[in-house]
Amino acid sequence: MEQQAVSGTELQFVVFKLGNEEYGVPITQVKEINRLTSPTKVPRSPVFVEGIINLRGQIIPIVDMKKRFDLPLTEYTGDARIIVVQLGNHTFGVQVDSVSEVLRINSSDIEPAPQIVCSIDSRYITGVAKVGDRLLILLDLDKLLSDEERAQLAEMEEAAG
Repeated sequence: MEQQAVSGTELQFVVFKLGNEEYGVPITQVKEINRLTSPTKVPRSPVFVEGIINLRGQIIPIVDMKKRFDLPLTEYTGDARIIVVQLGNHTFGVQVDSVSEVLRINSSDIEPAPQIVCSIDSRYITGVAKVGDRLLILLDLDKLLSDEERAQLAEMEEAAG
């Protein structure tokens, strides 16, 4: 059966894993994906910030998504990645267990997230996408950091740069 996408209803998401769950973030907010490197620790940074890295001359803070979402902490393996995202004029990296693919998802396959089901705070979630027999938790990266936390990350970048 051929599926025709109506203009504007197909969205692209970068899919990644944290533990056993799959998440998606809009590809429009992703600048690049890199192998996990050890960030430099920064004193008095928020608990979910692993530190900073130098990415081709730009200092960017790294947010550990497991810590941000209060998920069980496990060792990162060789599959771990840093997804570099751009939110407004802020660039930062999010540390995840692995990145699997870029998926095109029709907006009709996205439903609001049931608040009781998700293991992470529902304010971060835009919806749940049904992709075959998989469910992807779609994240709103704009809500990942509060204004105060964004200001803290900007201060870290400036102090390091």
